[in-house]
Amino acid sequence: MSFEPKDLEAVANRRMPFGKFKGRRLSRLPEAYLIWFEEHGFPSGDLGQLMRLALMLHLEGLSGLTDPLERPSLKG
Repeated sequence: MSFEPKDLEAVANRRMPFGKFKGRRLSRLPEAYLIWFEEHGFPSGDLGQLMRLALMLHLEGLSGLTDPLERPSLKG
């Protein structure tokens, strides 16, 4: 599994498209939620890859790394 620097910005700004946390930035998803996906299967494609990166950042204590990359949003 490899990631590009642009993936950090994507994790900081992409929104969860479905489920309990729909609309929340991937970087702001709860660790337990991401672990559930790890155990049951991440979505396919880019979304799953970015969720894996978000989980890795949480587990390594680096989740704040994406904070300066967040673009302002009208919806929060």
